[in-house]
Amino acid sequence: MTLILKQLFSFIKVLNSDVGEKPIAWGIVCGMFLGFSPGLSLQTIFILSILFFFRVQVGAALCAAFFFKILSFMLDPLFDIVGAGILELSAFNGLFTLLYNMPIIPFTKFNNSIVMGSGVIAFILAPLIYIGSLKTIVKYRVEILARFQESKVFKAMKATSIYKWYAKYQELYG
Repeated sequence: MTLILKQLFSFIKVLNSDVGEKPIAWGIVCGMFLGFSPGLSLQTIFILSILFFFRVQVGAALCAAFFFKILSFMLDPLFDIVGAGILELSAFNGLFTLLYNMPIIPFTKFNNSIVMGSGVIAFILAPLIYIGSLKTIVKYRVEILARFQESKVFKAMKATSIYKWYAKYQELYG
């Protein structure tokens, strides 16, 4: 539970920092793929390598993965229906046989209807999640954060010695 709260607080800290909106939005999209994919699979390893090799906000990805994993349990019946529909298409039988006989591809567990359905739905939702999170982050920073920083409560909190100590600590140790 502590790890979840720590990730949530680090996500809020990232939203309030000078980190660009696009790496945070890509982190949320990667978190969706992590949340929708099975625990230890080739998809998870691929997404984790994307997180470490590209400019993607890891904290946003891990926080989003937690919430999308919870959502994925509720959407499993939908994933099963979509995945079974795709796996039962006779037009793809040759392709699926070829993929299953390859050396590494079966580790993706693509022949499971829930995994196939969650992957397809994740690819369909990826552009929508990216654009939606990008617009939400920009709107949050322009409206909500600016309004909060102008409030009397924030100004009073910023004037305390505890906040000054915290700001100095953040400056030195990040």
